[in-house]
Amino acid sequence: MQGNDRSGPAPVSVLTTDGFWTLPDRLNIADQCLAGQPDAVAIIDLTGAERRDVTRGELAAMTDALARTLLARGVTRGDRVGVLLGQSPVCAAAHLAIWKIGAISVPLFKLFKQDALRSRITDAGAQLVLTDQDGAALVGDIATPQIAGEAGREGAPIATADTGPEDPAVLIYTSGTTGTPKGALHGHRVLSGHIPGVSLSHDHLGQPGDCLWTPADWAWIGGLFDVAMPALALGVPVVAARLDKFTPQACADIIARGDVRNVFFPPTALRMLKAADVTLPGLRSVASGGEPLGAEMLDWGRRAFGLEINEFYGQTECNMVVSSCGADFPARPGCIGKPVPGHQVAVIDETGRPTDEEGDVAIRRGSASMMLRYWNRPEETAEKFRGDWLITGDRGIWQGDYLRFIGREDDVITSAGYRIGPSEIEDCLLTHPAVATVGVVGKPDSLRTEIVKAYIVLKPGATATVEDLQAFVKDRLATYSYPREIEFLTDLPMTVTGKVIRKQLKRRAAAEKESDT
Repeated sequence: MQGNDRSGPAPVSVLTTDGFWTLPDRLNIADQCLAGQPDAVAIIDLTGAERRDVTRGELAAMTDALARTLLARGVTRGDRVGVLLGQSPVCAAAHLAIWKIGAISVPLFKLFKQDALRSRITDAGAQLVLTDQDGAALVGDIATPQIAGEAGREGAPIATADTGPEDPAVLIYTSGTTGTPKGALHGHRVLSGHIPGVSLSHDHLGQPGDCLWTPADWAWIGGLFDVAMPALALGVPVVAARLDKFTPQACADIIARGDVRNVFFPPTALRMLKAADVTLPGLRSVASGGEPLGAEMLDWGRRAFGLEINEFYGQTECNMVVSSCGADFPARPGCIGKPVPGHQVAVIDETGRPTDEEGDVAIRRGSASMMLRYWNRPEETAEKFRGDWLITGDRGIWQGDYLRFIGREDDVITSAGYRIGPSEIEDCLLTHPAVATVGVVGKPDSLRTEIVKAYIVLKPGATATVEDLQAFVKDRLATYSYPREIEFLTDLPMTVTGKVIRKQLKRRAAAEKESDT
């Protein structure tokens, strides 16, 4: 298999030795991803029965074919074009074609229903959606579907639009964990901003034999810009696989068939692998992000993979700003890593000043992966900033030069004068042999302001009592932070990216308080 071979004029590393961005005047993500030897493998396609290796030259031809189709459809610079496709070579080519002609791609998730699609497509003003036959049936009355097959219009190569770092390239909608999904508009610098963190989280991605895959869909920033596009820009083959439902066996099969050496696993996938007691030897790096893992999960990762799971941190609005890197420094349980070069990360107080105490995790303007703005939401864009700092909405504290994640501002529990982060309690409960998944929130309480409440899904066939689980947490964490109430459920509300929607659990807890009184 050919790979890890990248040459060409498009800049990939745009950091100076002192850690500041030096972005060129002309920058286009399509150029960054398509430069290199035409016969080198770009994408390992496992979406069909047989493996198919797609070269960089073939991907470039697919991109130009789709670009000609878009131009024939009347798409011009700045137009928004939806991409409703799962992991596949044509999905990558669709985004690249849109960027190449100076338009703006809008990633859409294949599991969205019509209401979710309608809200995003309508808000973005996307008149055209590149999709497949299944997707066309969903978007037919919302926008014009265009089947993005691998065959396209023949013709001369398409010239790349004259775009710069600040020109809009992609409109990615948040998962909606803290409110209505908002469109984060990113410029062509967004890929450059991701590359340093992606490299670190995979112990310096781009080593001989590296090959990257994630079960996360490419409709999300984690799949598109933590895996697919950085791999192409770095000359690392990326695996595209159809995984309608994540299972440990399907995961192991993809890793074997695709010669995968580097994986980004969302925390939910890691928990499923741990619950099934799966080991996956032979990987060179495993990265994870989206929520903290905890010491027990990191210990299990060392046993299951024979390496350190590298956690990273960011959000749709500004991603890949903190990362662990086992090759460079040891992991510290409870911490999510150190700031990535090029991104100034701070914990600030209410006045916007950096503090050594608990505060708001913030990123200084100037990060290349920072959004340009929220789409059509100037007031919410302004509210996202405190002076020169983008406020993530997360709470944290420094432990030396490691960032410790406490929880989202809305999730932090105030109980009897203590401020309690739910993540640590969830991590603790997840180490109990009977617990499959858990969500922890604060329930209103007239005496303590709030009490800690845990909603727990047990593993099939497992049993546990409330008293057992409370004692389990008391023995491992502070006595004031154990869940005073525990409720067993058959499932928890989850986003499509696998995060527990604590907001729904908090509403449930508040309603319970009302009924109690």
